Amino acid sequence: MPMSLRPALELSLDLLHCPTCRTRHLHPHGSALRCSAGHTFDIARHGYASLLAGTRATSGDDAAMVRARDRFLSTGTYAPIRNAAARLAADAVSEQATVVDVGCGTGYYLAGVLDHLPGARGLGLDTSVRALRSAARAHARAAAAAWDVFRPFPLADGVADVVLDVFAPRNPAEFHRVLRPTGRLIVVRPTGRHLAELRGRLPAMVTIDPAKEQRLHRVLDPFFKAAVTELVEYHATLTRPDAVDLVAMTPSAHHVSRADLNDDGLLPDQVTVSVLATAYRPR
Repeated sequence: MPMSLRPALELSLDLLHCPTCRTRHLHPHGSALRCSAGHTFDIARHGYASLLAGTRATSGDDAAMVRARDRFLSTGTYAPIRNAAARLAADAVSEQATVVDVGCGTGYYLAGVLDHLPGARGLGLDTSVRALRSAARAHARAAAAAWDVFRPFPLADGVADVVLDVFAPRNPAEFHRVLRPTGRLIVVRPTGRHLAELRGRLPAMVTIDPAKEQRLHRVLDPFFKAAVTELVEYHATLTRPDAVDLVAMTPSAHHVSRADLNDDGLLPDQVTVSVLATAYRPR
């Protein structure tokens, strides 16, 4: 087995279908994955599979955003969100589950779910190659692959017990296709109160659409039925570097000026963290 194929990726190969011909499984071939028709996909030296052949993986999550996210998540400020997602998963499936994290970022939330499911394996999908470098090493049982959430997933039908979507784009039809009938989709999204103190002081930050919940229900309802929803809400104390990283790790980093981030008077020392976490059953 080539050294570039990490054990977690080897463990997930039976999940993967060739993105080009859609029906053939992928197998190790040197420092790459290949299907029986000869379509080949590189394995990055960081350990993730590059499945976007012929398409350069692009994302708003550049190197600076990923570094900021790593620093902020390492403080544990969002640990209650990770724990809520993990509880919803653990309550619904067995410890031998297969977990697919769509828009996995650095793998922080996938690792939390796998910690709650000692026999489970995980696969994270994301377009950000910078984030995937972390995701491929986030957990001993977590593999990672470059993929665009809006395209049909390079996965066989009905292979996932859990599909995880935390602060990420959604593709309901594909979520439904890859989930087993007994599986769960877990969606975590912000409420209108999330980071209100920060958004109130930095008007350039991306706002939260007040119709977000209605739109979520509309797109998921043909495929899923909500089983249980948890509100995770608490006040978090921030140091100044934490507050800067919290802005810099989000799309708001493209809109907030460096001058605003350098203004100590603008950054709050406490924010409200407020998210909804819902486990959905497939229809």
